[in-house]
Amino acid sequence: MNINKYLEQHKLIMDGAMGTYYSRITNNENAISEFANLDEPETILEIHRQYINAGAKLIRTNTFAANRQILGVTEEKQRELITMAYEIARKAAQESKEKIYIACDIGPIAENGTRTEDEILEEYKFICDVFLQEEPEVILFETFSDFRYIRKLIPYLHEKSPDLFIITNFSLNKNGYSASGISAVNLLEEIASTDGIQAGGFNCGIGSGHMYQMLKRISFPENKYIVVAPNAGYPEQLQNRMIFMDNEGYFSENMYRIGTLGVDIIGGCCGTTPSYISNVSSRINTNIINRENRSNYIHKESKSKEVRKNQFYELFQSNKKVVAVELDPPFDASDDKIMDCAYKLKSSGVVDIITIADSPMGRSRVDSILMSIKIAKDTGLEVMPHVACRDKNMIAMRSGLLGAYLNDIRNVLIVTGDPIPVENRQSTTGVFDYNSIQLMEFVQEMNKEHFSEEPIYFGGALNYGRGSIDKVVERMEKKIAAGAKYFLTQPIFSDEDVMRIKEIKEKVDTKILCGIMPLVSYRNANFASI
Repeated sequence: MNINKYLEQHKLIMDGAMGTYYSRITNNENAISEFANLDEPETILEIHRQYINAGAKLIRTNTFAANRQILGVTEEKQRELITMAYEIARKAAQESKEKIYIACDIGPIAENGTRTEDEILEEYKFICDVFLQEEPEVILFETFSDFRYIRKLIPYLHEKSPDLFIITNFSLNKNGYSASGISAVNLLEEIASTDGIQAGGFNCGIGSGHMYQMLKRISFPENKYIVVAPNAGYPEQLQNRMIFMDNEGYFSENMYRIGTLGVDIIGGCCGTTPSYISNVSSRINTNIINRENRSNYIHKESKSKEVRKNQFYELFQSNKKVVAVELDPPFDASDDKIMDCAYKLKSSGVVDIITIADSPMGRSRVDSILMSIKIAKDTGLEVMPHVACRDKNMIAMRSGLLGAYLNDIRNVLIVTGDPIPVENRQSTTGVFDYNSIQLMEFVQEMNKEHFSEEPIYFGGALNYGRGSIDKVVERMEKKIAAGAKYFLTQPIFSDEDVMRIKEIKEKVDTKILCGIMPLVSYRNANFASI
């Protein structure tokens, strides 16, 4: 019986954690289980056997972290690890007297700012291709934070294997948001509206209690199977080790309650063991489907809310020449100079907006958002702080944007940010949880979730001289798809620069603020020419 047929009549019990359980039984909290596919295949086989004996009818291959970024292996070694993982899972399934489904487990590839999205996408495709050689029935993407790569991989997979059963699982925090700032409700909506996904839901991130509290407040799509696999709980420090405390009874009780909400596939993530799955399997009647609670699920309708106008946006729409002046915030606590410049620009009457750089050249200055707030409040001018990806993780970035919004900031320029100067790299590190396109997608999501009546209007940087014009245009189009409404160029110094921008403008329908940098001295001119 294929997995679709089974799910029409039953709930499906999935296995629990592989990585944390492997660390536990080997007494090595730093162990990476994927290497054991080649080094200790019998250990991985025994773990699969234990989960099957505990009642799991869906087991995941030991490949969650089988990517080159995490493992630091060659492409050929990666292929061996993935192939062997599937062979081990298949052997465990074949030993069982019952039908056992195997999910090819694909986790997110870490992004550190050194690889392009295209390079990462190619590795995902490579992983998919290795799995497809085994003619699998199920592909599982788990612990993702958004659909960025999944959107492109779903049609890629179905083109090669039309009957694949594809599951997409996302990781949430205690507030019900992914690391990319997307709410559980919006993730379910995209799962529901994406052709080619048969099942989806949530795994990792939170424990079973928080998972139940979150799920009971939302309804599920009728057209997809729902998957839930929370952590055993939250790790605690014991004798310098982070461990998950045993709470199997609490976990199984919560999973029983989750099952009554209409969930179709139930399993566990970090900290769970075969004993957890055995408790869950014994509590849940897999012949009861419980999908009646889904009847309230309605896609968000685009209500006709009146969106408040953005003055800067309206200027662009009027086809008026827009004048933006960039000021660098001070290195110290003295704001006399920048405020004097701001007042002079205000009195000139020709400046439409002041834009504030975010620690340009990777050297610490007054925070661009806070400086912008002060200028706006003191002068009444429109402001547009730059927001660089270099210095803040997702938590700090979200906090800063919310704070900016509460202080009436409605325009930002989103940039990846200059790298940390070489001489400072031993003492200072860049963060780069996002690149500029990913941060734009994040702000776009915040506009939907929090700022729908008065969204943040944002643009991106245009490095018009970087590579071929087609490559420049390709990157611009990605930013436009992520919500960018305009671009600010690097300084223009030559007729050749002007002609390149003109050609770019002919290919891309967008607004462009052309950078003009007055040269204040001979030394300044020499520096700019380097």
